[in-house]
Amino acid sequence: MTRIVCVGITVLDRIWYLDDLPKEGGKYVAKNYTEVGGGPAATAAVAAAKLGAEVDFIGRVGDDDTGTRLLTELESLGVNTRYTRVVKGARSSQSAVLVDAGGERVIANYPSPDLPASADWLHEIDLSQWDVVLADVRWHEGAREAFTLARQQGVPTLLDADVTPQDIAELITLSDHAAFSAPGLRRLTQRDEVEEALKKAQTLTNGHVYVTQGRDGCFWLENGALCHQPGFEVEVVDTTGAGDVFHGALAVRLGQKRSPSEAVRFASAVAALKCTKPGGRAGIPDCDQTRSFLSLFV
Repeated sequence: MTRIVCVGITVLDRIWYLDDLPKEGGKYVAKNYTEVGGGPAATAAVAAAKLGAEVDFIGRVGDDDTGTRLLTELESLGVNTRYTRVVKGARSSQSAVLVDAGGERVIANYPSPDLPASADWLHEIDLSQWDVVLADVRWHEGAREAFTLARQQGVPTLLDADVTPQDIAELITLSDHAAFSAPGLRRLTQRDEVEEALKKAQTLTNGHVYVTQGRDGCFWLENGALCHQPGFEVEVVDTTGAGDVFHGALAVRLGQKRSPSEAVRFASAVAALKCTKPGGRAGIPDCDQTRSFLSLFV
């Protein structure tokens, strides 16, 4: 069984569904509302577990009701939380998510200032027990520490390279696979053209670099050449968590020693299927559902 560890943040997503995203101040009525666990690394962990991997999540939560709820949900979805730190007297992180009728969303994240950034305690964990270490950029110190330890122990690393206020160049350097969001790649490279931006990012690492482009699919470099996996056409309900799910599925396939092209195609299908249901996790398919879906595109 493939063993994955996901290092980063977990948050409670409070999701409002509207006809249109607000373009100015005012009062708006939501058609529906839900609450579900979110966060890049945590949702990637859920996706990897749904796809049959043995998964651990390493992060930080408060000892409030939200923190308890987040860990209980992860455990119920097959993710081990034995290494997650519960911080006494701390608030857990939350996000407000607005989703329009076409599935596009706006997210306002509140990363709890009560959760200590220090990741020195990761030294207590044997990272050699996993096949892949995935990290998000929202807990910078955690990603840096985990990737440094993983590199020392010969464990492949995968970075969810999204937008963050901090400079993630050092994390890219420590990555064997850096999978960017389009805004994340633009912020790092200051380049708009995909191939040019990827080639600039490639100068930071000896590993692989990728960028997801929503409906336009995923681009990556293979021996310096630009490769492309088109997006799969589905009836989009909610794109929340699609990138996180992509990373979790990519980690599973990379942990199984698949080629980047095979891993990207599989991850793209998993992310597309996730978008067919509301919330960041409800639509995550298992391996059989994903294989069945991919058989339609042979």
